Amino acid sequence: MRPLVYTLVLLLLVLKAYSQDLKPFELNQEWTNSIVSQLPNDYPKLKVKRKVLIFSLFTGFDHWTLPHTKTVVEGIALKSENFEIITSNDVEMFNKENIHQFDAIVLNNNCSERDHRNLFFDVFRKERNPDEAWAKAESYENNLLEYIEQGNGLMVLHGGITMLNKSSKFSELVGGSFDYHPKQQMVEVKLTDSSHPLLKGFKGEGFKHIDEPYFFNNAYFDYDFRPLLYMEADYIEGKNKDVDEDRSYLAWIKKYGKGRVFYSAPSHNPQSYENPAMLSFLLHGLLYATGDLDCDDTPLKS
Repeated sequence: MRPLVYTLVLLLLVLKAYSQDLKPFELNQEWTNSIVSQLPNDYPKLKVKRKVLIFSLFTGFDHWTLPHTKTVVEGIALKSENFEIITSNDVEMFNKENIHQFDAIVLNNNCSERDHRNLFFDVFRKERNPDEAWAKAESYENNLLEYIEQGNGLMVLHGGITMLNKSSKFSELVGGSFDYHPKQQMVEVKLTDSSHPLLKGFKGEGFKHIDEPYFFNNAYFDYDFRPLLYMEADYIEGKNKDVDEDRSYLAWIKKYGKGRVFYSAPSHNPQSYENPAMLSFLLHGLLYATGDLDCDDTPLKS
């Protein structure tokens, strides 16, 4: 019996050391004020005010950082006075009549249900038979694809990449699909090019934070994006498969037709937004998405 107890104790210690989940906390004014005080001041003044949708609906996993992320993006956008912000959880924002009123859309942790990994279908199947729900889901996905292709912007944050995760078209749009992540742990995030305008807030240095280290598949391996942040996969604990490339990208920008896409896997935890460099990164990602930041978005494999 005693060896079994020792084994269980050892297992618990290993799991505790391995999983470094940060304690969730409710969004409050004190935290919001602390973030607002650290927002960047180097906002360019745009000639045209941009209208941005922050879409925060989820049907699958509920990321506790979702309201914090929405507040951070709202703060970044509103402080500059360059943006009109609309927040919504209504998929009807993606119908043809509504979607084209926006210059950019922010997908905020829009995790879909595991069975189909299609948030539109998750919503439509509640009121329609499966065939009708799939047809409508496909039409709304096409609305989004056409909207970006015609010259608008998309900002995808963390779990937002799973919104239509089994769609090859959505994978091509975003730059990849979510594959899996090991448990949370300390991740050392590095810069691909410290001189890139989107990374100016980091002042030439990467950062460490506790996060879910995301791994990707499908269109990711086309490398049809300009990488910005990466981690060294060899140092990540708990991988469930071999990784051919040690440099695993965590954030990137890419063209899609005439439009622009910014993706950032960091962060699962709002504590990461307490780093002013991350706030600057999101600001410049939003400016890229709206077409107001001129920078190199040449694909890695062009």
